Amino acid sequence: MLDTLIVEFDKGLRTVFASASSLRPHPDQDVAEAGLSDAERRHALGLMRVNHCGEVCAQALYQGQALTARDPATRDSLKQAAWEETEHLAWTERRIADLGGRKSVLNPVWYVGSLAMGVAAGALGDRWNLAFLEETEIQVAAHLDEHLQTLPADDAKSRAVVAQMRDDEARHAETAHNLGAAPMPAPVKTLMHLTSQLLKKSSYHI
Repeated sequence: MLDTLIVEFDKGLRTVFASASSLRPHPDQDVAEAGLSDAERRHALGLMRVNHCGEVCAQALYQGQALTARDPATRDSLKQAAWEETEHLAWTERRIADLGGRKSVLNPVWYVGSLAMGVAAGALGDRWNLAFLEETEIQVAAHLDEHLQTLPADDAKSRAVVAQMRDDEARHAETAHNLGAAPMPAPVKTLMHLTSQLLKKSSYHI
């Protein structure tokens, strides 16, 4: 148990403070940088900071859920999703740097809260664990679709990153559903949506 806690604590430190890496090529690596106005650059930067903060939360959620998951298939699914979310961290972090910005200073706060939520979801049982995973990914994919609609039209690099992230999130939701996720109650969906909106508004600016 002590070894597990040390490993998980190290994961948390790496997620919040270290630079992530990606085995897959960055989706925007062959896309030319566009000439954006200051307003367009600030908006793209704000959205990519939101996306990076969301990936920090995803890492914490999956970490907490995997700790309390009972079924090996569920645990493996969570670990696979977490690995791809790590790549999303790397992609969004580089894009933030390319746009001349910085990551959200609220990342540690959101990480701790998301970890606690993940542990609680896993403790309810695997069907509810998977339900939480499915609904999280559905909502994330939806907000990434919104970002594709509002990103500057010429910012093809950010669009390439967001589009690949959306496709990955949709696949994670489908996997959770196929593994037997329970139907998520409407009040819980609403609460999750409100929480994501708070994250979005706060991390867009800071």
